[in-house]
Amino acid sequence: MDVTSPVEILGVHECWSLIEHEEFGRLAYRLVDEVHIVPINFLVDHRSVLFRTSSGNKLLAAALHSDVALEVDWHDQRSAWSVVVRGRLHRLAEAQQHRVDQLPLRSWVPTLKYDVIELVPEVVTGRMFHLDRPEAGTNDRTAPFA
Repeated sequence: MDVTSPVEILGVHECWSLIEHEEFGRLAYRLVDEVHIVPINFLVDHRSVLFRTSSGNKLLAAALHSDVALEVDWHDQRSAWSVVVRGRLHRLAEAQQHRVDQLPLRSWVPTLKYDVIELVPEVVTGRMFHLDRPEAGTNDRTAPFA
């Protein structure tokens, strides 16, 4: 680990490579004067993000073409990464929903979700973190600002 640089900025290609193998993230969006953040199951298809939803706030955000951010992250004992995809939502028309027929777009929660939403990215950013965490089982939890 390079101690002088514990944070590494990721390029767009690296960001897409990381999240295309993931299926869980957090979607943040604004409706009127409230900010919402919700967990979603998603998949990456040709550098856009697709997810299913039922009627409710996410569908309303898509109808309003709301600005959104999707955060996807991962960590182990020595490293972590975080990718944020910013863009706008829109609901796929019935004629376009065939895009997901052969894709493994599924929800971890077995509820009916008929609408497919696409997050069209405008900005994709990410960072890799080289961690200095205590070994599992140790009691070294000193406060960094004590």
